[in-house]
Amino acid sequence: MLNSLHVKNMALIEEAEVEFEEGLNILSGETGAGKSILIGSVNIALGSGNFRDFLREDADYSLVELVFSTQSAAVKKTMEELELPWEEGEIIISRRFKGGRSVSRINGETVPVSAVRRLASLLLDIHGQHEHQSLLLPEKHLEILDAFAGEEAKKKKELCREQYRQHMEVKREWDQAVRQEAGRMKEMDFLQFELQELEAAALRPGEDEELEQAYRLLANGQKIQEALAEAGSLSGCGGYDGAAEEIGRALRAIGSVQEYDDALEALGESLSEIESLLNDFNRSLSDYVDTFSFDAQEQNRVEERLDLINRLKAKYGSSIEKILEGKKERQERLELLANYEDYLEGLKARYEKTKKALEQTAEELSALRKKSAGELACLIRDNLKDLNFLEVQFEIEFRALPAPEENGKDAVCFLISTNPGMPLRPLGNVASGGELSRIMLAIKAVLADQDDVGTLIFDEIDTGISGRTAQKVSEKMAVLSASRQILCITHLAQIAAMADQHFLIEKNPQEGKTRTRIRPLSEEESVQELARILGGAQITETVLESAREMKELAGKLKRKGGA
Repeated sequence: MLNSLHVKNMALIEEAEVEFEEGLNILSGETGAGKSILIGSVNIALGSGNFRDFLREDADYSLVELVFSTQSAAVKKTMEELELPWEEGEIIISRRFKGGRSVSRINGETVPVSAVRRLASLLLDIHGQHEHQSLLLPEKHLEILDAFAGEEAKKKKELCREQYRQHMEVKREWDQAVRQEAGRMKEMDFLQFELQELEAAALRPGEDEELEQAYRLLANGQKIQEALAEAGSLSGCGGYDGAAEEIGRALRAIGSVQEYDDALEALGESLSEIESLLNDFNRSLSDYVDTFSFDAQEQNRVEERLDLINRLKAKYGSSIEKILEGKKERQERLELLANYEDYLEGLKARYEKTKKALEQTAEELSALRKKSAGELACLIRDNLKDLNFLEVQFEIEFRALPAPEENGKDAVCFLISTNPGMPLRPLGNVASGGELSRIMLAIKAVLADQDDVGTLIFDEIDTGISGRTAQKVSEKMAVLSASRQILCITHLAQIAAMADQHFLIEKNPQEGKTRTRIRPLSEEESVQELARILGGAQITETVLESAREMKELAGKLKRKGGA
């Protein structure tokens, strides 16, 4: 259930904190007091509204926060999938707007709006004029029927969607194959040309790196030769006078006197190690000089090979590995085209297999729907009679689609007749705005046991109704509130009288500005508000007595368990 709503700097609301209870929570007030701000704030918190429509001009930020409590397994699973903390069933959803951007959080964690919407669909259901109008859409009728049909239908529908996706993938491949058949020989010729080019190149992995290293060496051959000659001359390699000759002389000089001091022996040993290292260096240098050769023809060969590889990279892939992968794909494609009739036969078999599987699941889903449709129509009809549609007829019409789609093979339409002697006609051709709101209430009453949503919000549920019909609507809402928390914004005393908790939304002038506040009413204050709704500007003692009587009758009705 929704425990509380905290709003700050939203339109006429400077700051408001509302704590709701189980059962029927009624919100009423004068026209223009700010009732729409409340629903707008909830929608904004749940990611379905725009802050800019409600932002106060004198505030630098706005905030909406909703606190829920739930033990729903579906909600807990979703929280785990979203990797959000599960705080013993308490869920805090907040959305803050500042500096032109909004931030949404769930239990303190910043989340995208899509995550809020996903979670909100399991916690709260808002029904306003827009939702009532959705009843005019046949796809909404199918959605309602599937919700009533239960878990088995849900699983079949999910399977149907997956099979439809697979079938459409095969169909797209089939259509493409048929289109390409005319150009098959031309494509084969082109693939053969490309494969011949790649075969002739005889590429091997890592070859380009080896060639680039060889090219760097050959391109700098002259420079290397000159550096080697200079190093040999300075080090005394190859018979040159150089460091080797000088170190030898130094070693002989130290050797001639080291018998006179032990410290000189250590110097001689160090110099001997230097001479040994230099001799090793000179041998290695000599070996390198013997093996190194600068060949202009080899340089040209390496350069040409690199040019070829780079051209193939530009044409077939950014590396030799990718070129070879592309070669394999071309070979497979050429083999497929060479055996195109077998390929088409395989596609046709896959097409028929996925089509048959889809048709089978769609047929099973349709059977579940038709089995549930009669019961759903009967329950909606009974609930409509409770809502003062005394001579109502209600049926669910099925029409088979030309071919199964992602939702199966059925198109359904709700048919209704609200007057004796009138034929059944599609809902959109018959129902008025007030009737649509009552029909939606009847449907929600039927579906109350089919979902796990803990809170329902009704806005404009009393559109176009009064008198006996309003009383029937209030009684139905009282029944529904026994199993669900309901928040209802209303202008009708009959509905407001049923409140388990009654809130007043009112405007107050403060310091030259108008502010909206929301406050809970005591039992006597609730009677006063009912009298205001009944009597308008003139609240007489008679009107007050009528309000008290209405409240007492509503209480008796609720204690008896509803209408």
